[in-house]
Amino acid sequence: MQLYGKTWTRREVEKHLGRIEQIGGLQHSYLSGGKSEGVEQVQVRTGAGLSFEINVSRGMDIGLTEYCGAPLTWISPNGIMHPAYWQGGPADWLKTAVGGLLMTCGLTQVGSPCIDGQESLSLHGAAHHLPAELIHCEGEWQDDEYLMTVAGRIRQSRIFGENITLTRTICCKIGENRIEIHDVVENCGLSETPFMLLYHFNFGFPLMTDQTEIHFPSGKVIARNDEIPVTDFAQWPEPQKNFQERVYYHEDLVIENGTAAVVIHQPQFPVGDTTRALTVRLTWQTESLPRLVQWKMSGEGTYVLGIEPANCYVEGRIAERKRGTLQTLQPGEVLHFELALAINEN
Repeated sequence: MQLYGKTWTRREVEKHLGRIEQIGGLQHSYLSGGKSEGVEQVQVRTGAGLSFEINVSRGMDIGLTEYCGAPLTWISPNGIMHPAYWQGGPADWLKTAVGGLLMTCGLTQVGSPCIDGQESLSLHGAAHHLPAELIHCEGEWQDDEYLMTVAGRIRQSRIFGENITLTRTICCKIGENRIEIHDVVENCGLSETPFMLLYHFNFGFPLMTDQTEIHFPSGKVIARNDEIPVTDFAQWPEPQKNFQERVYYHEDLVIENGTAAVVIHQPQFPVGDTTRALTVRLTWQTESLPRLVQWKMSGEGTYVLGIEPANCYVEGRIAERKRGTLQTLQPGEVLHFELALAINEN
Protein backbone atom coordinates (compact mmCIF):
# COMPACT_ATOMS: atom_id res chain seq x y z
CA MET A 1 0.00 0.00 0.00
CA GLN A 2 0.94 3.65 -0.43
CA LEU A 3 1.03 5.34 2.98
CA TYR A 4 2.88 8.33 4.42
CA GLY A 5 4.77 8.84 1.18
CA LYS A 6 6.13 5.29 1.04
CA THR A 7 5.23 1.93 -0.45
CA TRP A 8 4.67 -0.76 2.20
CA THR A 9 4.08 -4.48 2.20
CA ARG A 10 1.55 -5.89 4.65
CA ARG A 11 4.26 -7.27 6.93
CA GLU A 12 6.20 -3.99 6.93
CA VAL A 13 3.10 -2.14 8.09
CA GLU A 14 2.15 -4.72 10.71
CA LYS A 15 5.58 -4.52 12.35
CA HIS A 16 4.70 -0.96 13.42
CA LEU A 17 1.14 -1.59 14.71
CA GLY A 18 -0.80 -3.34 17.42
CA ARG A 19 -3.69 -3.61 14.96
CA ILE A 20 -4.61 -1.94 11.66
CA GLU A 21 -7.19 0.40 13.26
CA GLN A 22 -4.28 2.42 14.60
CA ILE A 23 -3.96 4.03 11.17
CA GLY A 24 -7.36 3.39 9.58
CA GLY A 25 -10.35 1.11 9.44
CA LEU A 26 -14.05 0.74 10.26
CA GLN A 27 -15.97 1.57 13.44
CA HIS A 28 -19.58 0.38 13.74
CA SER A 29 -21.66 2.35 16.28
CA TYR A 30 -25.07 3.56 17.42
CA LEU A 31 -25.70 7.19 18.37
CA SER A 32 -27.48 8.35 21.51
CA GLY A 33 -29.14 11.57 22.58
CA GLY A 34 -31.84 13.78 21.09
CA LYS A 35 -33.17 13.07 17.62
CA SER A 36 -30.08 11.02 16.74
CA GLU A 37 -30.99 8.35 19.32
CA GLY A 38 -30.61 4.88 17.81
CA VAL A 39 -29.05 5.97 14.50
CA GLU A 40 -26.71 3.27 13.17
CA GLN A 41 -23.46 4.40 11.56
CA VAL A 42 -20.14 3.12 10.27
CA GLN A 43 -17.15 5.45 10.46
CA VAL A 44 -14.46 4.94 7.81
CA ARG A 45 -10.86 6.17 8.11
CA THR A 46 -8.42 5.68 5.23
CA GLY A 47 -5.28 6.78 7.08
CA ALA A 48 -4.41 9.09 4.21
CA GLY A 49 -6.53 12.07 5.32
CA LEU A 50 -10.03 11.00 4.24
CA SER A 51 -12.64 10.02 6.81
CA PHE A 52 -16.42 9.74 6.45
CA GLU A 53 -19.57 8.39 8.07
CA ILE A 54 -21.95 5.91 6.46
CA ASN A 55 -25.46 6.39 7.81
CA VAL A 56 -26.90 2.86 7.82
CA SER A 57 -30.19 4.17 9.20
CA ARG A 58 -30.57 6.64 6.34
CA GLY A 59 -30.38 4.75 3.05
CA MET A 60 -26.67 3.90 3.40
CA ASP A 61 -26.02 7.56 2.61
CA ILE A 62 -22.71 9.25 3.44
CA GLY A 63 -22.67 11.97 6.10
CA LEU A 64 -19.89 14.20 7.34
CA THR A 65 -16.80 13.75 5.18
CA GLU A 66 -13.44 15.28 6.11
CA TYR A 67 -9.94 15.61 4.73
CA CYS A 68 -7.20 16.01 7.34
CA GLY A 69 -9.83 17.06 9.86
CA ALA A 70 -11.47 19.79 7.75
CA PRO A 71 -14.96 19.19 6.26
CA LEU A 72 -15.59 18.76 2.56
CA THR A 73 -19.35 18.62 2.97
CA TRP A 74 -22.32 20.70 4.07
CA ILE A 75 -24.37 19.59 7.07
CA SER A 76 -28.00 20.72 7.26
CA PRO A 77 -29.36 22.51 10.36
CA ASN A 78 -31.36 19.33 11.09
CA GLY A 79 -28.20 17.45 12.03
CA ILE A 80 -28.20 13.67 12.28
CA MET A 81 -31.78 12.53 12.83
CA HIS A 82 -33.42 9.16 13.17
CA PRO A 83 -35.52 8.44 10.05
CA ALA A 84 -38.64 7.92 12.21
CA TYR A 85 -39.00 11.72 12.39
CA TRP A 86 -39.78 11.86 8.66
CA GLN A 87 -43.54 11.81 8.11
CA GLY A 88 -43.60 11.77 4.31
CA GLY A 89 -45.52 15.03 3.86
CA PRO A 90 -45.00 17.13 0.71
CA ALA A 91 -42.10 19.18 2.12
CA ASP A 92 -41.18 17.15 5.24
CA TRP A 93 -37.89 16.18 3.57
CA LEU A 94 -36.65 19.72 4.33
CA LYS A 95 -37.21 19.14 8.06
CA THR A 96 -35.30 15.84 8.28
CA ALA A 97 -32.68 15.73 5.51
CA VAL A 98 -29.25 15.62 7.15
CA GLY A 99 -26.96 16.84 4.38
CA GLY A 100 -23.55 15.23 4.31
CA LEU A 101 -21.69 14.02 1.27
CA LEU A 102 -24.55 12.03 -0.24
CA MET A 103 -28.32 11.97 0.12
CA THR A 104 -30.10 9.45 -2.13
CA CYS A 105 -33.30 10.74 -3.75
CA GLY A 106 -35.89 8.32 -5.15
CA LEU A 107 -36.77 5.55 -5.77
CA THR A 108 -40.07 6.31 -7.52
CA GLN A 109 -40.10 10.10 -7.07
CA VAL A 110 -37.48 12.86 -7.30
CA GLY A 111 -37.92 16.61 -7.10
CA SER A 112 -41.04 18.69 -6.60
CA PRO A 113 -43.89 17.12 -4.60
CA CYS A 114 -46.97 16.20 -6.61
CA ILE A 115 -50.07 14.03 -6.60
CA ASP A 116 -49.98 11.22 -9.16
CA GLY A 117 -53.39 9.56 -9.32
CA GLN A 118 -54.19 8.45 -5.78
CA GLU A 119 -50.58 8.71 -4.63
CA SER A 120 -49.20 11.76 -2.82
CA LEU A 121 -45.49 12.09 -3.64
CA SER A 122 -43.17 14.00 -1.33
CA LEU A 123 -40.16 16.12 -2.17
CA HIS A 124 -37.29 13.83 -3.30
CA GLY A 125 -39.01 10.59 -2.30
CA ALA A 126 -38.32 8.16 0.51
CA ALA A 127 -34.84 6.69 -0.10
CA HIS A 128 -32.91 9.07 2.20
CA HIS A 129 -35.17 8.04 5.09
CA LEU A 130 -35.22 4.26 4.63
CA PRO A 131 -33.14 2.31 7.16
CA ALA A 132 -30.84 -0.30 5.66
CA GLU A 133 -30.17 -3.87 6.62
CA LEU A 134 -26.40 -3.93 7.12
CA ILE A 135 -25.34 -7.04 5.22
CA HIS A 136 -21.57 -6.61 5.16
CA CYS A 137 -19.03 -4.54 7.10
CA GLU A 138 -15.48 -5.78 6.85
CA GLY A 139 -11.88 -4.78 6.49
CA GLU A 140 -9.50 -7.35 5.04
CA TRP A 141 -6.07 -7.67 3.53
CA GLN A 142 -5.84 -8.46 -0.17
CA ASP A 143 -2.16 -9.08 -0.75
CA ASP A 144 -0.53 -5.82 0.38
CA GLU A 145 -3.71 -3.69 0.22
CA TYR A 146 -6.24 -3.30 3.04
CA LEU A 147 -9.74 -3.11 1.54
CA MET A 148 -12.72 -1.77 3.52
CA THR A 149 -16.22 -2.73 2.37
CA VAL A 150 -19.58 -1.71 3.81
CA ALA A 151 -22.78 -2.98 2.17
CA GLY A 152 -26.45 -2.58 3.05
CA ARG A 153 -29.86 -2.95 1.47
CA ILE A 154 -32.94 -0.71 1.63
CA ARG A 155 -36.40 -1.63 0.42
CA GLN A 156 -39.13 0.74 -0.78
CA SER A 157 -42.41 -1.15 -0.80
CA ARG A 158 -46.13 -0.86 -0.16
CA ILE A 159 -49.19 -3.05 -0.55
CA PHE A 160 -50.63 -2.68 -4.07
CA GLY A 161 -47.54 -0.73 -5.12
CA GLU A 162 -43.82 -0.84 -5.75
CA ASN A 163 -41.41 -3.36 -4.24
CA ILE A 164 -37.89 -2.12 -5.04
CA THR A 165 -34.58 -2.83 -3.33
CA LEU A 166 -31.35 -0.84 -3.53
CA THR A 167 -28.22 -2.69 -2.42
CA ARG A 168 -25.31 -0.31 -1.87
CA THR A 169 -21.67 -1.32 -1.51
CA ILE A 170 -19.16 1.34 -0.48
CA CYS A 171 -15.47 0.50 -0.91
CA CYS A 172 -12.17 2.19 -0.14
CA LYS A 173 -8.60 1.28 0.77
CA ILE A 174 -6.26 2.36 3.53
CA GLY A 175 -3.75 4.75 1.99
CA GLU A 176 -6.15 5.99 -0.72
CA ASN A 177 -8.43 9.03 -0.63
CA ARG A 178 -11.09 7.51 -2.83
CA ILE A 179 -14.66 6.30 -2.25
CA GLU A 180 -16.35 3.90 -4.66
CA ILE A 181 -20.12 3.44 -4.63
CA HIS A 182 -21.67 0.41 -6.30
CA ASP A 183 -25.48 0.30 -6.32
CA VAL A 184 -27.78 -2.47 -7.54
CA VAL A 185 -31.48 -1.67 -7.94
CA GLU A 186 -33.98 -4.51 -8.42
CA ASN A 187 -37.72 -4.54 -9.02
CA CYS A 188 -38.74 -7.37 -6.71
CA GLY A 189 -42.41 -6.87 -7.54
CA LEU A 190 -44.54 -8.47 -10.22
CA SER A 191 -45.57 -5.30 -12.05
CA GLU A 192 -43.90 -2.42 -13.85
CA THR A 193 -43.06 0.51 -11.58
CA PRO A 194 -41.83 4.10 -12.05
CA PHE A 195 -38.14 4.53 -11.27
CA MET A 196 -36.45 7.85 -10.48
CA LEU A 197 -32.98 8.08 -8.88
CA LEU A 198 -30.77 11.07 -8.07
CA TYR A 199 -27.47 11.17 -6.15
CA HIS A 200 -27.52 14.41 -4.15
CA PHE A 201 -23.85 15.21 -3.36
CA ASN A 202 -23.39 18.24 -1.08
CA PHE A 203 -20.12 20.19 -0.91
CA GLY A 204 -19.57 22.98 1.62
CA PHE A 205 -17.13 25.23 3.44
CA PRO A 206 -14.10 25.30 3.54
CA LEU A 207 -13.94 23.40 0.25
CA MET A 208 -16.38 25.96 -1.13
CA THR A 209 -15.24 29.61 -0.92
CA ASP A 210 -15.02 32.50 -3.36
CA GLN A 211 -11.68 31.02 -4.48
CA THR A 212 -13.16 27.66 -5.49
CA GLU A 213 -13.08 26.61 -9.13
CA ILE A 214 -15.81 24.29 -10.45
CA HIS A 215 -15.35 22.46 -13.74
CA PHE A 216 -18.38 20.82 -15.35
CA PRO A 217 -18.35 18.31 -18.23
CA SER A 218 -21.26 20.01 -20.01
CA GLY A 219 -21.52 21.61 -23.41
CA LYS A 220 -24.88 23.21 -22.64
CA VAL A 221 -26.46 24.55 -19.43
CA ILE A 222 -30.17 25.24 -18.94
CA ALA A 223 -31.75 26.89 -15.90
CA ARG A 224 -34.77 25.11 -14.44
CA ASN A 225 -36.55 28.47 -14.22
CA ASP A 226 -36.34 30.94 -17.09
CA GLU A 227 -35.66 33.92 -14.81
CA ILE A 228 -32.44 32.38 -13.48
CA PRO A 229 -29.27 33.56 -15.28
CA VAL A 230 -26.94 30.90 -16.64
CA THR A 231 -23.85 33.09 -16.86
CA ASP A 232 -22.61 32.43 -13.33
CA PHE A 233 -23.41 28.75 -12.76
CA ALA A 234 -19.71 27.89 -12.31
CA GLN A 235 -18.91 30.86 -10.08
CA TRP A 236 -18.97 30.51 -6.30
CA PRO A 237 -19.38 33.67 -4.18
CA GLU A 238 -19.10 34.32 -0.46
CA PRO A 239 -22.34 33.65 1.49
CA GLN A 240 -25.08 36.00 0.35
CA LYS A 241 -28.05 37.28 2.32
CA ASN A 242 -31.49 36.25 1.01
CA PHE A 243 -29.96 34.21 -1.81
CA GLN A 244 -32.57 32.21 -3.75
CA GLU A 245 -31.62 28.70 -4.80
CA ARG A 246 -30.74 28.08 -8.45
CA VAL A 247 -31.07 24.79 -10.27
CA TYR A 248 -29.36 24.03 -13.58
CA TYR A 249 -29.51 21.11 -16.01
CA HIS A 250 -26.19 20.26 -17.67
CA GLU A 251 -26.46 18.67 -21.10
CA ASP A 252 -24.19 17.45 -23.91
CA LEU A 253 -21.88 15.88 -21.35
CA VAL A 254 -18.27 15.13 -22.19
CA ILE A 255 -17.89 11.40 -21.70
CA GLU A 256 -14.63 9.49 -21.41
CA ASN A 257 -14.62 5.69 -21.11
CA GLY A 258 -18.32 5.77 -20.31
CA THR A 259 -17.99 8.25 -17.42
CA ALA A 260 -18.44 11.97 -16.84
CA ALA A 261 -16.77 14.02 -14.11
CA VAL A 262 -17.23 17.23 -12.12
CA VAL A 263 -14.03 18.65 -10.67
CA ILE A 264 -13.90 21.03 -7.70
CA HIS A 265 -10.57 22.76 -7.03
CA GLN A 266 -9.80 24.71 -3.85
CA PRO A 267 -6.37 26.39 -4.07
CA GLN A 268 -6.22 27.07 -0.30
CA PHE A 269 -7.79 24.20 1.58
CA PRO A 270 -6.89 24.33 5.29
CA VAL A 271 -4.70 21.51 6.59
CA GLY A 272 -3.51 22.17 10.13
CA ASP A 273 -1.90 25.60 10.34
CA THR A 274 -1.30 25.83 6.60
CA THR A 275 -3.24 25.52 3.34
CA ARG A 276 -2.86 23.22 0.36
CA ALA A 277 -4.35 23.02 -3.09
CA LEU A 278 -7.03 20.33 -3.08
CA THR A 279 -9.00 18.78 -5.93
CA VAL A 280 -12.17 16.73 -5.52
CA ARG A 281 -13.28 14.72 -8.54
CA LEU A 282 -16.73 13.10 -8.75
CA THR A 283 -17.23 10.57 -11.57
CA TRP A 284 -20.18 8.42 -12.61
CA GLN A 285 -21.30 6.13 -15.41
CA THR A 286 -23.52 8.07 -17.79
CA GLU A 287 -25.24 5.07 -19.37
CA SER A 288 -27.27 4.58 -16.19
CA LEU A 289 -27.15 8.23 -15.01
CA PRO A 290 -27.46 10.39 -18.13
CA ARG A 291 -28.63 13.59 -16.36
CA LEU A 292 -26.56 16.09 -14.38
CA VAL A 293 -28.37 18.53 -12.09
CA GLN A 294 -26.64 21.36 -10.25
CA TRP A 295 -28.03 22.97 -7.09
CA LYS A 296 -26.43 26.33 -6.39
CA MET A 297 -27.28 27.54 -2.89
CA SER A 298 -24.73 30.10 -1.72
CA GLY A 299 -26.91 31.70 0.94
CA GLU A 300 -26.01 32.53 4.51
CA GLY A 301 -26.36 29.38 6.61
CA THR A 302 -27.27 27.26 3.60
CA TYR A 303 -23.95 27.48 1.79
CA VAL A 304 -23.80 24.38 -0.36
CA LEU A 305 -23.07 23.22 -3.88
CA GLY A 306 -25.19 20.27 -4.96
CA ILE A 307 -23.81 18.03 -7.71
CA GLU A 308 -26.50 15.54 -8.69
CA PRO A 309 -26.05 12.76 -11.27
CA ALA A 310 -29.47 11.30 -12.02
CA ASN A 311 -31.71 9.37 -14.39
CA CYS A 312 -34.33 12.14 -14.25
CA TYR A 313 -35.00 15.84 -13.82
CA VAL A 314 -36.16 17.43 -10.54
CA GLU A 315 -39.68 18.62 -11.27
CA GLY A 316 -41.49 15.56 -9.97
CA ARG A 317 -42.92 12.37 -11.43
CA ILE A 318 -45.87 13.97 -13.22
CA ALA A 319 -43.62 16.45 -15.04
CA GLU A 320 -41.19 13.62 -15.85
CA ARG A 321 -43.99 11.58 -17.42
CA LYS A 322 -45.26 14.57 -19.44
CA ARG A 323 -41.74 15.20 -20.71
CA GLY A 324 -41.58 11.60 -21.88
CA THR A 325 -38.45 10.84 -19.83
CA LEU A 326 -39.93 8.82 -16.94
CA GLN A 327 -38.06 5.54 -16.57
CA THR A 328 -39.72 2.36 -15.37
CA LEU A 329 -38.53 -0.97 -14.01
CA GLN A 330 -39.97 -4.18 -15.37
CA PRO A 331 -40.69 -7.08 -12.98
CA GLY A 332 -37.39 -8.65 -11.98
CA GLU A 333 -35.32 -6.01 -13.78
CA VAL A 334 -31.91 -5.24 -12.25
CA LEU A 335 -29.86 -2.08 -12.88
CA HIS A 336 -26.30 -1.23 -11.82
CA PHE A 337 -24.85 2.18 -10.90
CA GLU A 338 -21.20 3.12 -10.38
CA LEU A 339 -19.87 6.37 -8.89
CA ALA A 340 -16.56 7.41 -7.34
CA LEU A 341 -15.14 10.34 -5.42
CA ALA A 342 -11.39 10.97 -5.43
CA ILE A 343 -9.45 13.58 -3.44
CA ASN A 344 -5.99 14.73 -4.49
CA GLU A 345 -3.62 17.47 -3.43
CA ASN A 346 -2.36 19.80 -6.19
